[in-house]
Amino acid sequence: MHIEFRHLRTIKAIHDTGGLARAADQLNITQSALSHQIKGIEEQAGVDLFVRRSKPLRLSAAGKKLLAAAERILPLVADLEAEFSGLVQGRAGRLHIAIECHACFEWLLPVLEAFRKAWPDVDVDIRPGLAFDALPALRREDVDVVISSDPGAMDDIEFNPLFDYEPVFVASAQNPLAEKDVIEAEDFRGQTLITYPVDRTRLDVFTELLAPARVEPAAIRQVELTAVILMLVASNRGVTVLPDWVVRQLRSSSDYVTRRITANGLSKRLYAATREDEASRPFMAHFVRLARSEAVKLQRR
Repeated sequence: MHIEFRHLRTIKAIHDTGGLARAADQLNITQSALSHQIKGIEEQAGVDLFVRRSKPLRLSAAGKKLLAAAERILPLVADLEAEFSGLVQGRAGRLHIAIECHACFEWLLPVLEAFRKAWPDVDVDIRPGLAFDALPALRREDVDVVISSDPGAMDDIEFNPLFDYEPVFVASAQNPLAEKDVIEAEDFRGQTLITYPVDRTRLDVFTELLAPARVEPAAIRQVELTAVILMLVASNRGVTVLPDWVVRQLRSSSDYVTRRITANGLSKRLYAATREDEASRPFMAHFVRLARSEAVKLQRR
């Protein structure tokens, strides 16, 4: 038995309109063609779909089973067609994001809130569990964007620059280093350095300062949340280094001091990595624009 979508639409139209003539008009075919189609379905199935000589036309038990299938399947097909149409026209899609930067939530969540309102048909998700294998996950299409400060030479991946930022030293106002105007690598030797729980090769304070100077802090304490890091720093349990967009809110607090690292400061750039063939999709390009503009707002506060 070979059932096509048009057969399901036919059985539903006849049921909804109550007659062949009205169903034919709804389906934009002739009544003769509709009768021929019904006969073909019944011959395939070996059963009658309608109770003959009834007015209005009534479905048989077999016809009711086919109608039930039509009422389940046709809405699913319509949803699928709408979804595919949205993909083709660039209105719909998927934006699953992996983050290699713990502090990025400070600016990313406002970006996603604005994006959600502009692109309601795009499925948005953050995949922090893929942070340490993010670029391979991007290639495998497990995620669609990777937020990273470490661009690599990858032929099929495009690194879209978002904004520059400065890693900034943060300490308690009671810490002896609060007396210094500028922090150097040597100043970390006697300090407990509080960091996010990631490998040091992904931390700016190590890659940009301590590793080149071959300096090791007295101890390293790893903490998941920015708020907890700042609480520990305020209690003089250690010092930390955070992006400038995070520490701007601290400059009015008497509990903390913030200082530049080296006289010239450190400078890093954040990127949104995407697959090369998807970088120009309308919603992807809009996400990158929003990410850039939201960062500028945070840095100007």
